Parts: sequence; structure tokens; C-alpha cells
Amino acid sequence: MLVKKSLHSLTGKLIITIGALMVVVSAVFWYFLIQRQEKELLGNAAKSGSSFIDHVKANTRNEMLAFRPLLVQQTLEVLGSGEGVINVRILDAKGRIAYSSIKEKKGVLLDKNEMPCISCHSKPLERREMPLWAINRAKGGYRVLTVVRPIHNEPACYTSFCHIHPKEQKILGFVKADLSLSILDETLKKQKVAITAFLIGFICLLSGVLCTILWKIVSVPLSILTHGMKRVAAGELDHLVEIKTTDEIGELAKAFNAMTADLSIAKKELIEWGTTLEKKVEKKTEEIRKAQAQLVHSEKLASLGRMAAGVAHEINSPLTGIVTFGHLLQKKFSEGSEERQDIDVIIEQANRCSNIIKGLLGFARATSGEKALVNLNDVINSSLNMVSHKADFFNIKIVLNLDETLQPIIANASQIQQVFLNMIINAADAMEGKGIFTITTQKGIDNGKSFAEVIFADTGHGISEENMSKIFEPFFTTKPVGKGTGLGLAVSHGIIQDHGGKILVRSKLGEGTSFFVRLPIYEG
Repeated sequence: MLVKKSLHSLTGKLIITIGALMVVVSAVFWYFLIQRQEKELLGNAAKSGSSFIDHVKANTRNEMLAFRPLLVQQTLEVLGSGEGVINVRILDAKGRIAYSSIKEKKGVLLDKNEMPCISCHSKPLERREMPLWAINRAKGGYRVLTVVRPIHNEPACYTSFCHIHPKEQKILGFVKADLSLSILDETLKKQKVAITAFLIGFICLLSGVLCTILWKIVSVPLSILTHGMKRVAAGELDHLVEIKTTDEIGELAKAFNAMTADLSIAKKELIEWGTTLEKKVEKKTEEIRKAQAQLVHSEKLASLGRMAAGVAHEINSPLTGIVTFGHLLQKKFSEGSEERQDIDVIIEQANRCSNIIKGLLGFARATSGEKALVNLNDVINSSLNMVSHKADFFNIKIVLNLDETLQPIIANASQIQQVFLNMIINAADAMEGKGIFTITTQKGIDNGKSFAEVIFADTGHGISEENMSKIFEPFFTTKPVGKGTGLGLAVSHGIIQDHGGKILVRSKLGEGTSFFVRLPIYEG
């Protein structure tokens, strides 16, 4: 059962995974190492074979030039008796063995598929350069290195007294040697066994060390952590897991202990909260009652607005009559007379009242929510015209810094006017009827995108830091009861967000507040 559990544990899975990876990597390393060593040894053997051929050619050159076939044969027999030399042959240009360290092979014509005959007897399209060496398997199971080098015609050959070879013949014959690789094969075999034994020992040693390390730094701490979890699950929230390592498991133990401490505190708070639930319910009930009262007040204001819109509509007709009869009276008096000037004042003030009423009717009229191109400067001027006649603004200096080159935006003009009116009225309330109110329009860029910015800056009493995070919450207001509903900024914030913009606030107690309304510019 313990073995089965260990194999399914995190430590067991890590050991099996890392062990399998080590075996695979070691096997690949072993394979490529052996292949590289074998390739290097065979290359060195080929070089030694070529040197041996050169040695044969050097020892038989003088006898060949002097045409002493007996001495050539004896030299080959001596060279062929060396260790690892199976056979040494000198072939003529037709592939016939002229001399051989094995006398019985003299005069034998090589098969056309053997080196070096294959390079001449193959089909024209299959012809290739003659290989310098090749490796074949002998009947005894060991490998044989066959090295072939051509004997080139040289002046000493075609100018000798025998004149056997004409000058035009490029190759006179070949030297071919068969060398045994049994010693090399034995060496490779021993190296394979030694490397295999080393890798197996290394894997076993490393696996033992790995098992010990994983057992101490993974299995034991995880067992302690599991035991601690079980005790906490049983309700012992004061139990601490004693793991003091600085690794990830140690951090996990610290987090677990912090979690149990938080759970213990939360449990105590739940008990305490249960004892004070009635008071909290009463508090929430009072908050709901106040919110309901604010809603009733908002509905009253909405009804009053509809009533005011109706009254404004009724007043608009008499005003039209006053303006009309004023223009008729103008014609009865000469230009510059005192009566004419009085009538001009009557017409001007009647037109002003008419414009105010038209703005009020336009603001109160229900809109479809459709958006179109809107000039923010025009909306600001229209909004100021609606409220600037109020007594609250008589002692307020209004400063306009409007950018006449400001591009239009895509918006619902009525909704934007509702936001601006709320900003203007809030500023007047904050300044308590006296101060400087500045409205600025300008263009800005945020994250590569252009936006139009309207800044409403007042010199009122400012907003405290504790209230800054609450000003956009519904029904939150610092105004006296009956003067504010707490919905103005919340509704304005929602309208600006619906238009893809945002409202920022900066305020300092005793110095004033600035609201920054940012809306995306129409780039079409």
C-alpha cells in the first residue's frame, strides 16, 4: 500500500519523470558518444591504412623501376606478415593481381564489382570516383578495412630501360591492402561496456540522491501540510503548520497559516456580527428609508420640471405678442426718441425671456437618445443662457476660455447639456453665490487618441478627501436637505461614460474644485 501510495504521490511522479528523462538523455548521449568515437577511430584507421599503402609503394618503387619481380614479391610477403595485415596486392591496370603477399592469389583477375574495378566497369551514368577505402565484414565476424591507392605513371616509369609502359597511360595499376579491424572492434566493445557501466552507475547514484532530496524537501513538508489541513478542516483554526523553509512550500505554509489566522478572525467577527445583526438591520433600513425619501423628492422635482415646462409654454405666447406689438409701436416713434429707446428695451428683455423659455422647453422635452455632431462651445453658451439670470449667479464672475477651433463630437446634445447644467449649478452652490467660475474648452491626447476636454473650475469650499470617492455614488450629497438629491453627479457620470468619455475631479479644501469632462473627438 505504501509503494502504491508513493508511486501516486507528487514525489513518486517527480522521481519517475526525472528518472525517465535521465535514462532517455543518457541513452542518447551514450549513442552519439559511441558513434563519434567509432567514427574517429575508423578515420584514424583509414589514415593508417593510407600510410601503410604509401609505405608499400615506397618499398617496392625501386624494384619496380628496375623490373625485379622477385624482390617485389618478397617485399610484399614481408609487409603482409605484419600484425593486422591480411593481404597486400599490387594490381595491373586490367585488375589482375601481379603481386600478392599470399602467393596463391597471384595472377587472379579481380571481380568487376570489387574495388577498384567497380569504378571503371559500372554503367556510364553510375560511374563515380574510386573510393580510397571501405569496410567489410569478414567470415570470422570481424571487420576488414580495404584500402586502395592508384599507381600513377611518372617519368621514371616510361623512361626506364624496359619501356614497358607508354607515356600516355595515366594509371599503371593499384595497391590494395586488406587490414584487420579486430583490435579496433575489441577496443570499441570494451569502451561501450565501460561507458554503459559508468552511465548505469551514474544514473543509480543520481537517482538515489534525487530520491533523498525529494523526500526531504517535498514529501515530508507536503505530509506535514496535509496533516495541518485535515486538522483545520476539523475545526482547529488555531493550528499552525511548522515548515520553516524559504522555498515555495515554505511560502505555501506561511500563506496557509495566514489563511487559518484570517479564518479564525472571520469566525470571531461572524459571532460578534451575529450579536449585533439587529442594529445593522436597523441601520440599513434607515438608509433605505432615506434613499426612498430621495427618490420621492426626485419625483417631485421631475413633476415640478414638467409643470414648469407647461407654464413656460403658456408664458411663451404672451411674450410673442409683446415682441410683435413692440415692433408695431417702434414705427410710431422717430429714431433716437426717448419713447423709441424704451420700446427697444421692452423688445430686448421680452426676447431674452423668450430665449430662456425656449431653452427650458428644449431641456425638459423628452429626447430619443439619438446622437449627432455637437459643438461643445454652443452647448456651454446655451446652458449659461438658461441659468445666468438666476439670483445665484448675480455675484459670480463667469470666465469663458473657449477654444473656437475645437472639433465637434458625436453626442446627444440634450444629455450633454444636462451634464453641463449640473456642473454649473453645483459650482454656484459650492461658491454660495459669490466667486469666480471658469469654463475652459481645449483639445487633448490620451494614449494616441484625441479628446475634447471641458473644465469647470470654481473657487468654492472644495471637497474633502473622504468624500472624493463617494461623489459619483447615487443619493450621496453634502448639500442641505431639500437642496440636493444626490443624483446629479451620478447621472452625469453615467451619461459621459455612455458617450465613451470620463469625468475627473481635482479639489482642495478652501480653494475650490475642478471637474474635467473628457469626450472623444469626431475624426470623420
